[in-house]
Parts: sequence; structure tokens; C-alpha cells
Amino acid sequence: MAKKIGFIGLGIMGKPMVRNLLKAGHGLTVYNRSRPAMEEMKRAGAALGSSPKDVAAASQVIITMLPNSPDVEAVVLGPNGILEGATSGTILIDMSTISPLVSQKIYQEAKKKGVKALDAPVSGGEKGAIEGILSIMVGGDQEVFEAVRPVLQAMGKTITYMGSAGAGGFTKLANQVIVAINLTAIGEALTLAAKAGLDPERLIQALGGGMAGSRCLEMKGPQIIKGNFQPGFKIDLHYKDLGLIMEAARALQVPLPTTAIVQELFAALRSKGRGGLDHSAVITLIEDLAGVQARLSK
Repeated sequence: MAKKIGFIGLGIMGKPMVRNLLKAGHGLTVYNRSRPAMEEMKRAGAALGSSPKDVAAASQVIITMLPNSPDVEAVVLGPNGILEGATSGTILIDMSTISPLVSQKIYQEAKKKGVKALDAPVSGGEKGAIEGILSIMVGGDQEVFEAVRPVLQAMGKTITYMGSAGAGGFTKLANQVIVAINLTAIGEALTLAAKAGLDPERLIQALGGGMAGSRCLEMKGPQIIKGNFQPGFKIDLHYKDLGLIMEAARALQVPLPTTAIVQELFAALRSKGRGGLDHSAVITLIEDLAGVQARLSK
């Protein structure tokens, strides 16, 4: 059954997610800080809200897709925020990657108003958002998850209920550990192979058929060897996620030595002005250190 959906946050991921919700027949009211993205979504068929409060008042389900924890807190809990406009029974789905502790706080604050909150971060990058095949990891009350499953199915393929509030966020942090380390390993492997004089395209083919094969290698390998670092997910954002991961690890007393090293590599990339590149551009730092170009072109 089609629902009236509010969507806040029209970035690289948000815009294609809105398009897929529109294709599924849902009515959309959207809001974003920058006006051009809103106008683009208006042309696609969405109505425009004047504030998060305004969007919430017009919606049965509200989705947020924002950069970081403070952004989500401001949009949900702040002046003219979602909770000021939402009515009892409204469902809030935060699909941002933020601190699971903040997700738990939002769940509790929403509950006081009768608003049902889920944390449902995603993996799959811009390509997954465009194709509607995102992996969606959900925390919150299971009956609320079941109620909005059809909405999530318009945006994702692998949709998994993980447990109580914050569980979706912790799952996403685990995902980001694997992705960051995997992309760094791919960068090191390609750079080593380049130093040995191997053909990068043949290398990707050979590695993909064995134990070294991975979703990261499949999705990012061809782009890396072409030197295409148009962001599907920016280094800046993954660096933010690495900060959330290390914060959670300290709180849970879990040592993450490899993740800590990768966090420093991403910090170095940002210091070199590469934060706006795709996270697969970690290879460029390894190339700098090795004094070799592992890609076919710059």
C-alpha cells in the first residue's frame, strides 16, 4: 500500500532513493538544505517541504539520510525538527550512518511523542542506491520494521532486522570496518603487483576467481585501475565512519588494531586534499609511498 513519505537529505544517496520510492508509487515530500537538489526532486515528482517539521506534518513515514550524528539530532530533535511536526503513530526511519548511541537516544525521545523510530543504515554506495539493491540493516521494534518493510523494499534488496534500537547502526559500523580494510588491501595488492610489472586488468580477473575475490573487488576494482575516483562514497564520509567505529570500540572495550591503522591512512588522504574522492582512492596513498602508479591512467 502506497504511503505518504517524507524524505530529508538529498545527497549522493538520497536522490536515487527518492526516485525509487516515487517509482514504487509512494507520495514524497522532501527537504534539503540546498535548494537545487529539492528542485531536481520536484521535477521527478516529489512535493517540497519548507522544514523538517513541515515534512513530518505531511508524512506517515519520515526517512532521514544525513551525513553525521549532529545533523540527525538537529533535524529530529531541534527547533522546527521532525518531532515538532510528527504525530503519534508516525514512523521515523533514519538511514544515515551515525553513532548507535545517538540512534538509541532518538528512539527514546521519539517514543515520548508516540513516534516509532528505526535506525536503518545502508550499504551499497551510489550504484546500489540507483539500482534499488541496497543492503539495509535495521534496529528498533520488530513490528515497526514489518510495517515498513514494503517501503524499504523499494530501496533495497537485502533487508535484515538486526534487533533493538541501535542494532542497525552497530551492524553498519561492522560493515564499514570490512569495507575500509578491504579497499586498503586491494590498494596494497594492486600497488605490489604494479611494482612487479603485472597487468592490472588481468590481476583483477585472477583475484576475483579465488579466495581474494570480494564484493569490494568486484565493484571497485575496474574503477580503481582506470583511475576513476568519482565518489560513490567519499573518503571524508568513510573517515567519519571510522571515527564512529573507534568510539564504539573504546566504549565496548574491543581492540581494533587494523582499523586504527586504516583510520590514519584515511586521515593522511584528507590531509592531501583527497577527502572528496571515492574511498577506493586509498590506493593513491599507497602509490605515493611506493613511488609507482598501479592504475592504467591518472
